[in-house]
Amino acid sequence: MPIKKILVANRSEIAIRVFRAANELGLKTVAAYAEEDKLALHRFKADEAYLIGKGKGPVEAYLQIEEYIRIARISGADAIHPGYGLLSESPEFVDACEDAGIIFIGPRSQTMRDLGNKVAARNMAIKADVPVVPATDALPDDMDAVKKMAAEIGYPLMLKASWGGGGRGMRRIMDESTLVAEVSEGKREAKAAFGKDEMYLEKLIERARHVEVQLIGDDHGNLVHLFERDCSVQRRNQKVVERAPAPYLSDAVRKSLTDAAVRLGQAANYRGAGTVEFLMDADTDEFYFIEVNPRIQVEHTVTEEVTGIDIVKAQIHLLDGAVIGTPESGVPRQEDIKLNGNAIQCRVTTEDPEQNFIPDYGRITAYRGATGFGVRLDGGTAYSGAVITRYYDPLLEKVTCWAPSAEEAIARMHRALREFRIRGVATNLAFLENIITHADFVENRYTTRFIDTTPDLFNFKPRKDRATKLLSYIADVTVNGHPEVRDRPRPPEDAAAPIVPEFAALSVIEGSRQVLDRDGPKGLAKWMKDQKRVLFTDTTMRDAHQSLLATRMRSFDITRIAQAYSRGLPNLFSLECWGGATFDVSMRFLNEDPWERLRQVREGAPNILTQMLLRGSNGVGYTNYPDNVVKFFVKQAAEGGVDIFRVFDCLNWVENMRVSMDAVIEADKVCEGVVCYTGDMLDPDRAKYDLKYYVALAKELEAVGAHVLGLKDMAGLMKPAAARKLIATLKEEIGLPIHLHTHDTSGAAAATVLAAVDAGVDAVDAAMDALSGTTSQPTLGSLVAATADTDRDPGLDAKAIRQISFYWEAVRTQYRAFESDLKGGASEVYLHEMPGGQFTNLKEQARSLGLETRWHEVAQTYADVNQMFGDIVKVTPSSKVVGDMALAMVSAGITRADVENPDKDIAFPDSVVGFFAGDLGQPPGGFPEKLQKKVLKGKTALTERPGSYLKDVDLEAERAKITEEVGHPVDDYRLASYLMYPKVYSDFEKTQEMYGPTEVLPTPVYFYGLQEGDELLVDIEKGKTLVVTYQGRAPTNEKGEVRCFFDLNGQPRTITVPDRLKAGDVVVRAKAAAGDPKQVGAPMPGVISTLAVKQGQAVKAGDVLCSIEAMKMETAIHAETDGTVAELLIKPGDQIDAKDLLVRLE
Repeated sequence: MPIKKILVANRSEIAIRVFRAANELGLKTVAAYAEEDKLALHRFKADEAYLIGKGKGPVEAYLQIEEYIRIARISGADAIHPGYGLLSESPEFVDACEDAGIIFIGPRSQTMRDLGNKVAARNMAIKADVPVVPATDALPDDMDAVKKMAAEIGYPLMLKASWGGGGRGMRRIMDESTLVAEVSEGKREAKAAFGKDEMYLEKLIERARHVEVQLIGDDHGNLVHLFERDCSVQRRNQKVVERAPAPYLSDAVRKSLTDAAVRLGQAANYRGAGTVEFLMDADTDEFYFIEVNPRIQVEHTVTEEVTGIDIVKAQIHLLDGAVIGTPESGVPRQEDIKLNGNAIQCRVTTEDPEQNFIPDYGRITAYRGATGFGVRLDGGTAYSGAVITRYYDPLLEKVTCWAPSAEEAIARMHRALREFRIRGVATNLAFLENIITHADFVENRYTTRFIDTTPDLFNFKPRKDRATKLLSYIADVTVNGHPEVRDRPRPPEDAAAPIVPEFAALSVIEGSRQVLDRDGPKGLAKWMKDQKRVLFTDTTMRDAHQSLLATRMRSFDITRIAQAYSRGLPNLFSLECWGGATFDVSMRFLNEDPWERLRQVREGAPNILTQMLLRGSNGVGYTNYPDNVVKFFVKQAAEGGVDIFRVFDCLNWVENMRVSMDAVIEADKVCEGVVCYTGDMLDPDRAKYDLKYYVALAKELEAVGAHVLGLKDMAGLMKPAAARKLIATLKEEIGLPIHLHTHDTSGAAAATVLAAVDAGVDAVDAAMDALSGTTSQPTLGSLVAATADTDRDPGLDAKAIRQISFYWEAVRTQYRAFESDLKGGASEVYLHEMPGGQFTNLKEQARSLGLETRWHEVAQTYADVNQMFGDIVKVTPSSKVVGDMALAMVSAGITRADVENPDKDIAFPDSVVGFFAGDLGQPPGGFPEKLQKKVLKGKTALTERPGSYLKDVDLEAERAKITEEVGHPVDDYRLASYLMYPKVYSDFEKTQEMYGPTEVLPTPVYFYGLQEGDELLVDIEKGKTLVVTYQGRAPTNEKGEVRCFFDLNGQPRTITVPDRLKAGDVVVRAKAAAGDPKQVGAPMPGVISTLAVKQGQAVKAGDVLCSIEAMKMETAIHAETDGTVAELLIKPGDQIDAKDLLVRLE
């Protein structure tokens, strides 16, 4: 009677494969599933599905013969297909089916007994004149007898289970020292997997290939082969990549091999599908029988592809009584079975090759498979949202590719593997790519030890996975908020989005940058002096937001407007866009790479000079660096796109600027040597910083090679009369073009700039209108209007300025959280003399110390400290010294008299001690001696340039150190970042690794996340845009985690993030400390199956502590060192994760 309904006594991929064949034949299907598999896909692919093995373990449930018979009866199934693994090789299962009148789609039970038992099969092979590898009989329990049997065969040996396959129980045994332990462990694993622990030993061929022949037989004495498969690429004796035909076989060897397989099959009167496995010596082409697998194989797909025969359908037809060679069987006669092309199969699993192939588990958050011509997928529970449990084989998908040639099949497989996108669990995709593209694989030089002996296979190019990382960031900031803006004012809900103004493309790229390119730095300086117009530098991208918004402006807002400057204001002299505090803040607080910001500004404005602020020997840091570090940084900045280096020293000590200046000159870039302006040049009571002082300093800078003289009025103290006098005098005394920088803290800076313009200054700094005024620079649009239609008309388009300013106005609104409460100009600046950039920061520091209401007291104390320290130049980092001391004095109630009193002990801030120790250099006029003595408390101060005391750094050693820490190559730009800020850069890399390129996110999303229903378009690179929709979130779970739901490019994605407000309430298992042999950790996730020790028990290195069952394998956990069990953190049945602490020894 023909088969009408098939029950598959298996799970996942192979169950689905059988259901598909049955469906095509019009047969009904029945699935069985364990409790842990209730969401597995195979359950839903069948017409009916029934729970099996209730109350049993996840694997044990699938080993219940009587349960399958029960389900077959209640469902009306008249046939059972066993798949592979589990009960597929159990003769008892065949007998039970026959007793129940159910067709077993597989060999007869006697055939299984003859061939399924590998020792019996070996004896049959010898009778059939099939070559065999020397091996023992079934091993007894007496280990002395086992040792004797092993010695007779000779090491090395392979331990194998007499029943079952899949590599379970198999062990390589190289010598007698490991024999007993490996046999004991192998027996336990075989028992767990197959219900029997019978084992045998076999001679190990060192350079072996694994070749197998597919057989199919009917009930009428007919038997054919479907040629061979190569299965040599294995790990832990489990196949990873399979091919058909074996590409290295000659026709003669192929015929000998298939003939031997058929002889053995005929001797066994074989029925159904089965595989004869051979080991082949790669050096001699001799082959040896290993075993017969009396079932369908995982890798049957490649044979189907090259023969065109559906093996599963053939199994069903032949058990229905069909005869091989007839159309009804689906299997032609032997002479009509031909090879057509080449096929290759890869097993995509959740085994993580970077974690010693520990199987990963969890929810698949995104799944995109490969398709197209010649690509076949046989998958299990593999789709977006699927849950991979820790209980079963980690197979996700079998990918089979066919092509006319082996080379094209490999290329197609490589394409298919690259097409996969699997997120949420680790996979072996990159590992598979490395295998199939390796030269030894492509050129057929591999053996069964290929994976074990080829470390190149484990060199993985890190997966970008930018979308998942960005979603993780958005989810985190949506749930937890951004720490920088928490409890601060938010932008208005209805704030207009910034719109980048559109200007017509330039017909010719020509501007100040082209002058530098053509004529070099000296030619540019001459060009500056020849200009009748006053030249303008726009500071919006650097000093303006540093002074107004605590340097928090993001690259997203800065780089987008660069092209508009290039096209709308091509006559600008320069864009100050880099250096100063922007360098470390971009990494420290904004998770952005400053070098990438520079690259994009340079690319957007190719016709305008880019300008940076360089703190002399401090680089872009706050400390002194060895000379070679400063030189290296300058070299990278020059190569990265900086044209003008504004070099200053915080104490106006030219000696401390020389290393930076020389490096800039050597790089053939513009060196703007800076005189920092302080005090009041025209005040006779402040004669220290008089006209003579500034002129002498300017001449010194000219003498050491500066191309441009910068006047840096960092606090906005220069009054119009002083500007007129100073610039007119400098114009007569030196031959350099003069570039003025000031701040509008007083509200009178525009008058100073206009006075300077009248006096003949060559270039001035200003900020775009929307980010100008107060502690920023004076207003660009107003200064341009004031000088328009005069002989110094800058030739800048007022309309373009307004349009760009409207953009910055909308951008500024988004940074409401970082605004200071400064409403207008403050003449108080003439008292305290704080730099513009420090003014807002110091106010914020005062607020955090509870001194907000005593601000004017802080300002007065700042002025007192300045005088007490000798009336110094105050600019980062010297200004920080004065600020730290002022805050310390006000908060502690200390007066100037207290500080100067030699008998009163004072705790000085570290920055103050460093200043008096000469760490920043030598101030004009030296240090106040008595105060220096009190501060240093006997410590000897530096008297020379600080950098001269520092030894050169070994740059390549530092590169090696940070490369090892971050796990990927570090180029020269990022090395420069690391040398300036080691910890900041290291933390930045970790944040990038966790959250990806967050600089591509719009600013409101970066700081505040998304609202439910929000849609977002994110350009992650040219031509690649992500479409993100935030759907909502679940409540915080017991682990303190929140699930956030997104649509990414139309596909659902779930991201889990910690709820940081509730993180303290969550209890998690401790993790074992890496490298500590006293802490025994779990090598993989799983379930504790046995416990071999108890608390207080003494153990020796190598003793078994416990066993873990995971993915159908049992793994014994051994002590790495002698000791006593101090703590036992597990019990049988506990579920554990990889690296969980299991046992602590002492």
